[in-house]
Amino acid sequence: MFLTEFFGHFSLSAFTMWAFMMAFLFNVFVYSIGNKRNTTLLLSSLIMFISYSSYEYFLDWLSIYALTYLDLAIYDGCTIAALLIAKYFIKTSSSSLLYLIFGLSTNLILALCMQLDTFILRNRPWFFWDFYTFSVITVDLLMAVSLIVDRDFLGLHKLKNKLLSLFKPSKPQPTI
Repeated sequence: MFLTEFFGHFSLSAFTMWAFMMAFLFNVFVYSIGNKRNTTLLLSSLIMFISYSSYEYFLDWLSIYALTYLDLAIYDGCTIAALLIAKYFIKTSSSSLLYLIFGLSTNLILALCMQLDTFILRNRPWFFWDFYTFSVITVDLLMAVSLIVDRDFLGLHKLKNKLLSLFKPSKPQPTI
C-alpha cells in the first residue's frame, strides 16, 4: 500500500490509463502510415484503452457499491476474452498480444489471491498487499510498453516456444 499512500489511488490509475491511451494513439499513427495493418496491434491497444478507462470511470468512480478484488479478476478475464476474440477474427497477431494475455492473467491471479487474503482469510495489511500493488502497476506499465514497442523485450515468446517444444512428441526412432 506504499505506492497508494505515496501517490494516491487516482493518480496511479490515471497514470496507467494515460499510458494505454498513449499506446493506442501511437498505434493509430503507426496504422495510418501503413505499417502493421494486418495485425491485432491496433485492436489490442483499443481494447486495453477501453478496458482500463471504462474500469476507472464506470466501475471505480461511479460505482454504487464498493468493488472487491473479485470484480477486478472478472474484469481482467473479460478483457482476456475480448483479446482472444480479436485474435480469432484477425489471424495475424502481434508480439504484444502474448504480453497482454500474460500480464492480464498475472493481474487476475493476484486479484484472486488478494480476494482470498482480504475477504476470506480477513488478514490485516502485510507484505503481500504491497507486493500486489507494485506487481500490478509494473505489469500494467509493461503491457503499455509492449503495445508501443511491439517486440519480445522480455523473452516471453522464446520461453513459450521452449515450453511448447517440451510437450511436443518427439519423432519416433525406427526400431531394428
